[in-house]
Amino acid sequence: MARYTGAVCRLCRREGEKLFLKGDRCYTQKCGVGKRAYPPGQHGQGRSKASEYALHLREKQKVKRYYGLLESQFRGYFDMAVKKKGRAGENFLAILESRLDNVVYRLGLGSSRAEARQLVRHGHFTVDGKKVNIPSFLVKPGMIISIKEKSRGLDKIKGNIEASSARTAPKWLETDASGQLAKVVALPTKADIDLPIAEHLIVEFYSK
Repeated sequence: MARYTGAVCRLCRREGEKLFLKGDRCYTQKCGVGKRAYPPGQHGQGRSKASEYALHLREKQKVKRYYGLLESQFRGYFDMAVKKKGRAGENFLAILESRLDNVVYRLGLGSSRAEARQLVRHGHFTVDGKKVNIPSFLVKPGMIISIKEKSRGLDKIKGNIEASSARTAPKWLETDASGQLAKVVALPTKADIDLPIAEHLIVEFYSK
């Protein structure tokens, strides 16, 4: 599967805000956005005012990069959201948040979505007692996500749990005291997302 292999700090700089793609580094003075708050490239500091199309495109690119998805999969989720009842934009965000790799990240078991995706692929988690190694697996209310018994002693996972102990899980996820098990108690909403997203711009972009 194709994936982006360049410097991820360039992605944050291109979108003009932190997308938290490098975990703990994003909270330090080494963050690329903090050091160079302008788009990458030789013309980064001289860009003109963005057109309406550019505003729609940038919002779409920002969210796509935030969740670490390729265009085909991102568009597939949008098409899925349109077919569901309710507002397409809100349905779209709920689908993106429901991915297993995002859930692992939200629970603090991965320092970034990229790391969470890798941990899922390596089979360190179960859903309702069954191993799931597909990052795009969509969780639903009532499902229980847990760290595999054999994986609970891994230094990486234990370190992530300790580092994220002060971080609060979103309201739609209910965790136990150990931080090794969580239950999906509701569908995620826009209010649960820690990045300002104008989803109506993405709806308008794909509706043209």
